[in-house]
Amino acid sequence: MKTIYLVRHGQTVFNLRHKIQGWCDSPLTAEGIKQGEWVKRYFDEQNIQIEDAYASTSERACDTLELITDLPYQRVKGLKEWHFGRFEGEPEYLNPPLPYGDFFVTYGGESEIEFKERISQTIQQIVDDASAQSILIVSHGAACRQFMRQWAHTSAVDQKSPLKNGCILIFHYQNNQFRLDKIINPASEINESAH
Repeated sequence: MKTIYLVRHGQTVFNLRHKIQGWCDSPLTAEGIKQGEWVKRYFDEQNIQIEDAYASTSERACDTLELITDLPYQRVKGLKEWHFGRFEGEPEYLNPPLPYGDFFVTYGGESEIEFKERISQTIQQIVDDASAQSILIVSHGAACRQFMRQWAHTSAVDQKSPLKNGCILIFHYQNNQFRLDKIINPASEINESAH
């Protein structure tokens, strides 16, 4: 059985400014750096030994991964966030109501089905090809949610709160199936420990 630690990148300047951030990019904030460091501490405290590491080609994902581990890692385009077309970099209030469906296709972006298939196939390929039993993958918020939805039928864990920056989704992979076993929102714990 393989264990996959799917991590959302730390908070960025665009997250803070409520801008749509898909294939466009912005740097981690001080809070985003703390979130990456929190994930590293969590792994250390839980004695989790990462054997293999992968990140979206977006700088925010690579920078987060480098805060978590010193391992060499592969940058994988298929792990990138949803492509929002001409909405990239625009204010979040311009987003349509959920679910987005095919909305962004008209504006040069991806449909929800295309995006979900891309993320799911990319992660499946990474895990199938890896000889490691403990795999770190750093990606994006919508990417994490779509992968969760793809495997909701095998998972007992329910998403009770938003997937915050720096969250960890722990999946187990066996017999060609992923099962979500735990969701950890380090961002919440960082904020709570400050009170």
